[in-house]
Amino acid sequence: MPAAEGSQVAAATVRGWLRQFSLRHWKKDVPAGLVLGVESVPDGLAAGLLAGVNPVSGLYAYMMGTIFGALTTSSTFMTVQATGAMAVVVSDVPSVQGDNADAHRALFTLTVLTGVIMLVLGIARLGWIVRWVPNAVLTGFVNAVAINIVLGQLDNLTGYDSVGINRVLRAVNTILHVGQWAWADVAVGVLTMVVVITLGRTRLGALGMVIAIIVGSAVGAIPALGVHRLNEITAVPGALPKPQLPAIGLIPSLLVPAVALAFVGLVQGAAISKSVANPDGNYPDASGDFRGQGIANIAAGLLRGMPVGGSMSATSIITNAGARSRIAQLVAGLTMIIVVLTLSGVVGYVAMPALAGLLIVVGLRSLKPTQIQMVWRTGILQATVMTATFVLTLLIPLQYAVLAGIAISIILHVARQANRVSLRRWTIADDGSVTESDVPTRLGQTEVVVLRPYGSLFFASAGTFEDQLPAIDEDSQYSVVIITLRGKEDLGSTFINVMINYASRLEAADCRLKISGISTDVRRQLDATGAGHLIGQRNLYPMTDRLTHSTVAAQHDAEQWIAGNEPDAADQSLADDQAERSWFGEFLHRGLDRFRHRS
Repeated sequence: MPAAEGSQVAAATVRGWLRQFSLRHWKKDVPAGLVLGVESVPDGLAAGLLAGVNPVSGLYAYMMGTIFGALTTSSTFMTVQATGAMAVVVSDVPSVQGDNADAHRALFTLTVLTGVIMLVLGIARLGWIVRWVPNAVLTGFVNAVAINIVLGQLDNLTGYDSVGINRVLRAVNTILHVGQWAWADVAVGVLTMVVVITLGRTRLGALGMVIAIIVGSAVGAIPALGVHRLNEITAVPGALPKPQLPAIGLIPSLLVPAVALAFVGLVQGAAISKSVANPDGNYPDASGDFRGQGIANIAAGLLRGMPVGGSMSATSIITNAGARSRIAQLVAGLTMIIVVLTLSGVVGYVAMPALAGLLIVVGLRSLKPTQIQMVWRTGILQATVMTATFVLTLLIPLQYAVLAGIAISIILHVARQANRVSLRRWTIADDGSVTESDVPTRLGQTEVVVLRPYGSLFFASAGTFEDQLPAIDEDSQYSVVIITLRGKEDLGSTFINVMINYASRLEAADCRLKISGISTDVRRQLDATGAGHLIGQRNLYPMTDRLTHSTVAAQHDAEQWIAGNEPDAADQSLADDQAERSWFGEFLHRGLDRFRHRS
């Protein structure tokens, strides 16, 4: 491309990008951004609480993720924030837990590493990689995460410090020690949940979460109740975060959770890319959204935030509030900055059980019973994958559960595809049209059977293919089986052995095997393995541009071969006459013997 033309393309791209920040719709974008920004303050603190890290890191992640995501993703409306699923994954990484310098630096390093993985996948245009995460895995994972969100907040709701190796056992431990619960905390948490659910059904919508936190925290501020507050756990700074470089030495130990976080974030982001169109009506590029989420994570990590990804709930909030361009997300980020700079002291009085109550409602709303039912009814394979992912997500650290679910799905998919092969009989008319029918169970006399395999022809399916071939018995004679392999570019050695064995059995029964539609690669395989010689070069028909040309040629040769081997009508009549004469002579001879014996 000439330099002048390249500069014109670049200029057009920049102009198109700048148009997405037009102030033309500011009357819609500003209110929508204010709604998201105000709602994101308690939500960001809750995300940090859910992840088991300093809640302020959740707030910083929301702030930086929203701003940098708005600047870099292909999607106009995708809001990049810390999602519940990603927060639960973070909570299972031991090295980032705790409120100390080492844990903080490990968290920021994890965020940057997650961003680098996302960015690399986006630059490599690997947006299609999310297709390896099937719906069964995602359904099991999302619903288990919802349960984990609820179980993970029981301590903050009840004021009891549970023990156990996973959230399920810790929840059981909490329930067994109900006598040690802080009932004032429970009351504040339940009050918050009631307000969230009640106001969520009104026109306030997402702002009901903010009001619920204010109401719950106001009640919790009564000194006599002794409800735990955010400022008892950490100080809420009244300033923007200072840059923090990642710890290079921690990268090897954080690589697995970073990969899991990248997968979770990208899969959730891909759902937004496929369901929320840009203002021009076109859907965004998944790889472009990969890059944007990667940049947002790198920025969030360098500015002391936890990992972020495309948030469906935040995207729904800003679009339902009337956003028309990326300006809305920038307003949301600016709103969060103003709150941090001016109201940090007030934020410190947020009641911990109020945040817990908010997260429990979010968790319960994240349950997808309809999707569970759909996957369950799809079949035993999908139900098994979903159940395995669900159980693993509850019992083991989420970074391993995600990867295990994907691995199980891939293994079962490969096993299913490897065994999925069906055989159909083709009947080719004089005009070239093809009619399909069931394969005959046995091979008769002087017939031509054309067979078309569908599906995989590798080792695992070879036995299934062989079982569907017509059986050869003592009545099979002077028949030809034609197998058309058009569209098959690679054959497994097991399948080739099946072909050789079947050809030998046909030969022993005075029958023949012919193969049509052979590609150059398949012909090379047959010749290299010696199968071409054993089956016979005259029985191999190369593929042509016409769909059934080689098969018709094989069928014509088969009919000629059969005609040359079956007895003609005259010979058959003579043989029948001789047999009849032989029977009559024998009858006459026996009659004469009986007559002589009586006389």
